[in-house]
Amino acid sequence: MNDMWHKNHPERRKGSRVVVALFLCLLSFSLAAEEMILKHATFMPLWSPQAQFAGYYVALDKGIYARYGISLKILESGSGNFPDQALKGGKADFAILWLTTAIKCRATGMKLVNLAQIIQKSSLMLVSKKSAGIRTVADMDGKKVGLWVGDLSIPPLVLFAKHHIKVQTVPQSHTVNLFLRGGIDVASAMWFNEYHTIYSSGVDFDELNVVSFSGEGMNFPEDGIYTMELGLHKDPALAEAFVAASLEGWRYAFAHPDEALDIVIKYMREAKVPANRVHQKWMLDRMRDLLMTGSRQEPPGHLNEQDYGYVGRVMQGAGLIRNYPDYNDFAWRVDAEKK
Repeated sequence: MNDMWHKNHPERRKGSRVVVALFLCLLSFSLAAEEMILKHATFMPLWSPQAQFAGYYVALDKGIYARYGISLKILESGSGNFPDQALKGGKADFAILWLTTAIKCRATGMKLVNLAQIIQKSSLMLVSKKSAGIRTVADMDGKKVGLWVGDLSIPPLVLFAKHHIKVQTVPQSHTVNLFLRGGIDVASAMWFNEYHTIYSSGVDFDELNVVSFSGEGMNFPEDGIYTMELGLHKDPALAEAFVAASLEGWRYAFAHPDEALDIVIKYMREAKVPANRVHQKWMLDRMRDLLMTGSRQEPPGHLNEQDYGYVGRVMQGAGLIRNYPDYNDFAWRVDAEKK
């Protein structure tokens, strides 16, 4: 009787409800605290949403950045919004830059640091129609060559200087229309992007001559994750978390390509960017090739010291920079920071 009384007495039931309510309050407070400790960060890719940046959009959409303690905002790039300037001005905490751009920025005194090298192998190529008879770099001498404005023209200019040729440079927009209409003899193209766009426009691959930079022995690593040195020293844990979450986003994207394409296309439509799923699939497949097979089978995210030194020396030899920093000052490593 006494046991039954204790189990069913109103005061006992009231006490149990209080305990449950207290537990729920503590749980709610704990969840709210987790939300509060998320670190806010901003990130700017090279340009508009596309599968070239699938890993970052996937990591954002799937809550991977949040799981690593980051509340991330991906900033709009292009149309006057440049990643290097966003870093310099404090608008972006992290950004994607080509290695050539980053070395040039450091040479001018901008204290940025490579956190991870995403594309370790050059995917840049110069494309011409076979009917133009341009099979080699030497054949481009005196020809009209489309180059992107700004730092993306550095590798082609270095290549032309290496071969001692002079071309007629023509500003190339984000489309390949000028090339398709015969306005230029040679177009700049990325393997994962414009090369396939030309094919999709009705020009078969076997109608094209291609000079690839990697094939010319000029391996210029491209997309890398960068931050400012000052911000890195203030919060190295944030940089470590951002890189880890980004790489996990890439792994997820490659393991679930259809879902990754759905996510990328969603962000493309939000940004009012034309979205062609076939083209985006080609881009994602080529990004997998580039990320999973580096120049020397390096692990994903690692900037090879030999590649860095080569690009620095070539840019210096071409008169584009006076000097460049030591590799250990330029490329940050988690284990080095913890020593």
